[in-house]
Amino acid sequence: MKPCFTPVVIVLILIEAPNYSDSINSNILKLWANKLGFELSQLGKYVTKVERFEESYKTAEVTPRDGNALVREIAKDIKAMMESKISAIKRIMDVAEQSALSSPNEDPPESYEFIDAKNNSIDLEYSSQFGGSVNLNMSSVHVPTNVYERASEVIRAIKWSEALDRIFINNYEQDPSLSWQYFGSATGFMRQYPATNWYMEPVDLFDCRTRSWYIEAATSPKDILIMMDTSGSMTGIRREIARHVINNILDTLGNNDFVNIITFSNETKEVVPCFNDILVQANLANVRELKQAISQLETERIANFSLALTTAFELLESFRTEREGARCNQAIMLITDGVPYNYEEIFEAYNWKDNPKEPLKADMPVRVFTYLIGREVADMRDMHWMACANRGYYVHLCTPAEVREEVLKYVPVMARPLVLGRTDHPTVWTPVYADVTDPKITDWKWEQRESEEQQDRLLFYHKYKKYMNMEEQDRRYIQQMRYDQTSELQEYKLMTSVSMPVFDRRENANITRQVLVNEAYWVSETRETMIANLLGVAGTDVPIEEIKKLMIPHMLGVNGYAFIVTNNGFILIHPDLRPVFQGILKPAYNSVDMAEVELMDNDKNPREFDEGIIMFRNDVVNQINGSVTLHTKYHYDDMKRVGRVKRKYDYTGIMNTPFTVVVSLPEYNNAGSYRVHATEEIHRSHVKGKNVTDYFAGHNWRVHPHWMYCKYHYEGEHRFNTSELQLLHFLERTRLPGWKWIDMKQRSQPPEYSATNSNFSPHPNSYKADKNSYYCDRNLLLSLVYDAKVTEWFAQQTSTNPNAQGGPLARLMNQMPRKQFNQRFGVVLAFVATHSGLTRWQDYLLVDEDMPLPDNHFSKLYPRAIDEVWYKRAVEQYYVNPDSFVFSVPINDTGADNTTLVTASRAVFVEKKAPAAVVGFQFQHTALQALFQNITFNCPVDGKCRKHCGDDDWACYLIDNNGYVIAAEDEVDAGRFFGEIRGPIMDSLVKENVFERIRIFDYQAVCSKNTRTNNAGNSLLTKKILCRSHGSTSRKQCRG
Repeated sequence: MKPCFTPVVIVLILIEAPNYSDSINSNILKLWANKLGFELSQLGKYVTKVERFEESYKTAEVTPRDGNALVREIAKDIKAMMESKISAIKRIMDVAEQSALSSPNEDPPESYEFIDAKNNSIDLEYSSQFGGSVNLNMSSVHVPTNVYERASEVIRAIKWSEALDRIFINNYEQDPSLSWQYFGSATGFMRQYPATNWYMEPVDLFDCRTRSWYIEAATSPKDILIMMDTSGSMTGIRREIARHVINNILDTLGNNDFVNIITFSNETKEVVPCFNDILVQANLANVRELKQAISQLETERIANFSLALTTAFELLESFRTEREGARCNQAIMLITDGVPYNYEEIFEAYNWKDNPKEPLKADMPVRVFTYLIGREVADMRDMHWMACANRGYYVHLCTPAEVREEVLKYVPVMARPLVLGRTDHPTVWTPVYADVTDPKITDWKWEQRESEEQQDRLLFYHKYKKYMNMEEQDRRYIQQMRYDQTSELQEYKLMTSVSMPVFDRRENANITRQVLVNEAYWVSETRETMIANLLGVAGTDVPIEEIKKLMIPHMLGVNGYAFIVTNNGFILIHPDLRPVFQGILKPAYNSVDMAEVELMDNDKNPREFDEGIIMFRNDVVNQINGSVTLHTKYHYDDMKRVGRVKRKYDYTGIMNTPFTVVVSLPEYNNAGSYRVHATEEIHRSHVKGKNVTDYFAGHNWRVHPHWMYCKYHYEGEHRFNTSELQLLHFLERTRLPGWKWIDMKQRSQPPEYSATNSNFSPHPNSYKADKNSYYCDRNLLLSLVYDAKVTEWFAQQTSTNPNAQGGPLARLMNQMPRKQFNQRFGVVLAFVATHSGLTRWQDYLLVDEDMPLPDNHFSKLYPRAIDEVWYKRAVEQYYVNPDSFVFSVPINDTGADNTTLVTASRAVFVEKKAPAAVVGFQFQHTALQALFQNITFNCPVDGKCRKHCGDDDWACYLIDNNGYVIAAEDEVDAGRFFGEIRGPIMDSLVKENVFERIRIFDYQAVCSKNTRTNNAGNSLLTKKILCRSHGSTSRKQCRG
């Protein structure tokens, strides 16, 4: 069979001689290509033993992938997991309400102390589950910097909330997969379990009341219109206080809210011009735009309050009637240093329409909150009346220090309708977010990127820049693959949270307020009043990695994936979600729309989304079950490579959550999607006297570090330094009497929360998970054992085999001494990676097994099997030519040197339908360079050709199917995009249909300054950096 190599790598001759008669004959070009392809193909076959691998998998079965069945299974499993988290926070809520109701109405003694998260000396022990040192026997309390911890209402709540410790511990014993549990109080503190030390550098800005899990549970979705007075009197400190008020209001908004800021003096004007006459979704990107806009405001002229209030009511009314925005609560935030009178006629016309004579009985669609700025104000009664007459809240602010605490008082007011119901505790799930990170800190880090701290962070990237692209660097950074257990540094960990409000069950309370007597002096007045107080919010974190465990990536296969979308169309989980850039969270990392990552194969301009993706997105947002097949574009290698594929999407909603699961499977050549089904029953092997751990002998193997084969529920009780040691431990356990296959989705669940059990307390004999309890993915583990069995011979073979068969070149290779073979062909390593996540390799260079492998060793850089780029490319290439290898060099601008390695890979399929494995090898680029020059610098037939690549008038390049140089006369060109080297020639190749120009828009890219380039070749794979849109179709639920 003739080896085929040219579809993967082609030889390009650049004609620079002025005389066309001096051109190289096309037949010579073909001979060079065939010879080069033949030698590399023979080398690959000999080193990888690909044909023997094909024989090894001949007995494996092939089954079709059913996307609909897979998405329903994933949704069902995630729903069960989420329900267990909801049960936990319901128990927290119930105990909190009971404890508050029964607590004495008096302050604890002066001697009372609590565990302060920012200042404690308790014993802590490292926990891999919590990513730091914790104490599992107690909780700790975080008090914001702006809250006085010994204030009466604060210290009382801290005292009665101690009762939550028992339910925190009990929840964790029932469900060891629980992450952080917490109660955020309306007074500002947060009680968190387990206890830990709180580190926030450079300053602690954390306040639980501004976190999305708190705000969204405490209030319903809302439209907020902020009206800021910019008349001439609002200058100096008053203007600064007003800006501070707006920033704090914006901090309390989330993706389910809509907002805008309008300034007014003698006219009204939106602070962001393109937000004209609309409310925009309060995602991080839009909030950042608004914050930046108010930092540049100027004050002038006289305030026209009639115009301002009329504009505000009309804008809110238009959104209300057109059913846009949040479609729930609406509020006006009026910020000024005083009003001339109360403008009652405007409120009668717009807010008391159905009962203008008795406004307290009117159905007011808009609440009005007033913020009076300045110490020397003439009269506050009108501002107070405007708020109280419109079911709002009045605040008088004199200094910046009091702003946050006073602004946050609007939240309990917005929560009153919900609290009055008392029995309805809605469950809220947040969008994806990074733990403990405050958006303001992220903004500050962007401004301080050149600081010493940021430079230290960048050292990681510079160290591995040659071996990993930016996507890989960010992935490794965020997942903390090299987490140091002794480090105190807390890096980002993505998660979602589930929370619910906690109500004050008292119906009446003695309220003390200040009353103005005879317009002369204030007196205190205490009386029993009906109350509807929000005590706080109970919640727990659910790490994204915990959800990913249930998304069965091994069942989806190479280039298949699942993702989750929120009710706003934003991504919760997606393999192309890239939240981090050089160690810092991107400005809009948690509001990436699914239409921005699922890229359609069309020639539309940016943000001109295809009708197919829009209809698909609407179905997903509305949790409609269905499927659709679309033609898509995709990218990898940090957008250096692109491809096209038809994908079938199956989707279904997760009941009682705002999330929808989508499964995406590629359909190559309209052949559907298939997978290898081959398992080795461990019990049968044991009966036959075979210990399956023998299949995993030696050290030259790895398993996928992010896949769940078997794990203990209490990982802290069973620590393993590597995933491989953990696997071997469980394989040994399968030999012990009493072994059972316990799936994490089928294990015994803790008792369900009972709404009737208002006096819930943990019973000594209640459910408690055993410290040695575990769970496994049976199918994955048995598939792994099968792969280890059929590839065992690869681990045992030597680099040469005297009985090897093959052509003359293969026999020549076999007869070479090992040292001579390595010198001629430069082979460093051969490997195989299987669909079950097993990776084996053989080092051809002498390696001391007692010495640790270097950081740039293949096994450390590429342990993820089907998720590695060379695996994906090999599978894709199989559908083009099943006998070809894919070659690549690291993509960078510095070219190749003596340490540069070439990676070659080829897919192993079963029945020409399903990929079982990918084999490959790495060899020195200098060897490829020598081979390339030996062939192209000589005449292939009689040695009498007039021209070859060694002539000064010619330049020859070996480039891959994405246009990147594999080898050239000048090594500095290796790894570079050919369009950057020879832009006009690349344009000609595009015109001749040798290559195709594909436009990709990266909607997650970070805008940088001075990105202009004069090289036309960059346009082949250019990143288009664009402003984000401000609106989004979404699905919401109104409460209260």
